[in-house]
Amino acid sequence: MNTLQLILMLLGASVLAVVLFRRVNLPPVLGYLLVGSLIGPHAFHFMEDSNDAEQLAEFGVVFLMFSIGLEFSLSKLKAMKRTVFGLGLAQVMLTTLVFAAIAILGGHSWQLGLAIGGVLSMSSTAVISKLLTERLELDAPHGRDIIGVLLFQDLAVVPFLILLPSLSKPLEQMAVLMGVALLKAIVTLSLILFFGQRLMRQWFHFVARARSPEIFALNVILITLFLAYLTELAGLSLALGAFVAGMLISETEYKHTVEADIKPFRDVLMGLFFVTIGMKFDMAILLDNWWAVLVALFALLLVKGCIVWAVARRMKVTSGNAVRDALWLCAGGEFGFVLLGEAGEIPPHVVQVLLSALVLSMLIAPFIIQYCERVVTRFIRSEWLLKSVQITQAAAKSMTTEKHALICGFGRCGQFLARFLAQEGVAYMAMDIDAERVREAASQGESIVFADATRRESLLSAGLQRAGVVIIAVDNIRSAEKILHHVRDCRPELPVVTRAADERAFEPLSKAGATEVVSESLEASLMLATHALVLMGLPMNRVLRRVRETRSERYQLLRGFFYSPGEHGGDNDLHPRLHSVWIGPGSSSIGRSLEELDMAELDCEVRAIQRRGIKSIAITPNTRIKAGDVIVLLGIPANLAAAELSLRTATAPGGVGNREG
Repeated sequence: MNTLQLILMLLGASVLAVVLFRRVNLPPVLGYLLVGSLIGPHAFHFMEDSNDAEQLAEFGVVFLMFSIGLEFSLSKLKAMKRTVFGLGLAQVMLTTLVFAAIAILGGHSWQLGLAIGGVLSMSSTAVISKLLTERLELDAPHGRDIIGVLLFQDLAVVPFLILLPSLSKPLEQMAVLMGVALLKAIVTLSLILFFGQRLMRQWFHFVARARSPEIFALNVILITLFLAYLTELAGLSLALGAFVAGMLISETEYKHTVEADIKPFRDVLMGLFFVTIGMKFDMAILLDNWWAVLVALFALLLVKGCIVWAVARRMKVTSGNAVRDALWLCAGGEFGFVLLGEAGEIPPHVVQVLLSALVLSMLIAPFIIQYCERVVTRFIRSEWLLKSVQITQAAAKSMTTEKHALICGFGRCGQFLARFLAQEGVAYMAMDIDAERVREAASQGESIVFADATRRESLLSAGLQRAGVVIIAVDNIRSAEKILHHVRDCRPELPVVTRAADERAFEPLSKAGATEVVSESLEASLMLATHALVLMGLPMNRVLRRVRETRSERYQLLRGFFYSPGEHGGDNDLHPRLHSVWIGPGSSSIGRSLEELDMAELDCEVRAIQRRGIKSIAITPNTRIKAGDVIVLLGIPANLAAAELSLRTATAPGGVGNREG
């Protein structure tokens, strides 16, 4: 098979597998491993010899280590030094030594045991960081612990890459090789770091003056491969040179541009690397050793989890967060595959067992993390006490508030919103899970509590039953859907306004029960268009009219409410406003049509009817009211009061909610 045929086969199979795995929300790395196992010499025999693919895939490891070097920052390490060099160092060392001891007790050599320990000590940076971001737990105490450990694991790959290839040599020869390699590494790295920093900055200034994205991207590849080549000439690994290249660039102002340019090359070549790892799968050996795979899997999850828990407790981490750290970090990771490929001569049956255990652990990891909180609250008594204290504090702080705005999330969006509400004299209660942010905001007099808005009891303690509106200011759609679910269960009539990054979130959030979904991309484009059109000479009134029309089409409930200055007077009782009325069980309006109700007779207009799972149903004279509907009326306060009384006749007390706009 020639090179072109090889590349076409690998790319075609990889695209298909990754698309399928993305659809079922599984890590793409598993798709690459599946492709390799199917086309390799142990399955369909499309590729009998993987040497050509391995040589090409080696560049994937090079660019991966380059990316790690970009993340290497002295200031970042200094800020997290206790976690990185405390919890992270202890976890990697103890995990490596414990698994090495287990391997030795199982009759294997200490060299093989050390290699196995290093492979199993790694966790998946890609999977875990993605899940932390999605679950909004990056800034939580356990989130910071986990990121610190992952950062040290990334750094630990460098010495492992120097150590593992030497383990297959005799002890005396290995000691000499390790000593020489260490000396070469010190000399080479010292020269590169001493002279390289200034040269790197000047060279990038020179290249950047060309103002060509193509030349800039080519320069990044050149620097990466050149330094990798220098370390290879010195008898060290290509990956070490790439790591140093990334580290040098990380201290320049070009770091983020370089990271964006290199990501496509890194991801493609890393995918190819995992394909070559998958080609080593031998199902025949695997089926013969299935029991060993299960033992290795449970040993990995249990032993590694216990080590993380013990180290975390030793470092005064709370019991609950120690269990969270253990459950998040107990599975294997992609760097385990990298080290397995560099580990020298390992018996084929051991390779199969390790590969299978790592793959299965990565498959199980999202499910372990999903049930992490249930495990913690079930077995850690102090968590119940801590949550009770948080709920009590939130309830005490919100007890005096009535008809307030409940803000879920106090990032930049939530903070701007809180200032705007305060300026208008509107009471609010904010919730956030970043303890440091809550502490600083509370010290400045902000009405904020430390609570997880995705939990029902947290919303209730923050005054959900007394709130006039809920504003979801988090930018995570899953969290927003959870909040909406709890709000609709507790207060079906309560209006909820939620933030969305773009239009793709509009449909799911609307179906979840959002009264309005404010799209950041739409609002940004409207502001950009406004400034651009005015600067191009169009009349201001015409531009504002166009913006009002666009907003009216998008925000159905507020249609007609974006008035130009002077169109209405001050904020008085003759100013039309919105008012929402919940039709509770027993209301006399249930089953009647809008024509029968005749709201026009009361000088009110029905603007929208909301039902569970439907943002706004079509309004016609024949539309009939159902129990649980929320009818949105437009009119002046006096007429709205009469219309509400007419609609809610015989409704149980407490069944009406309203909102003034």
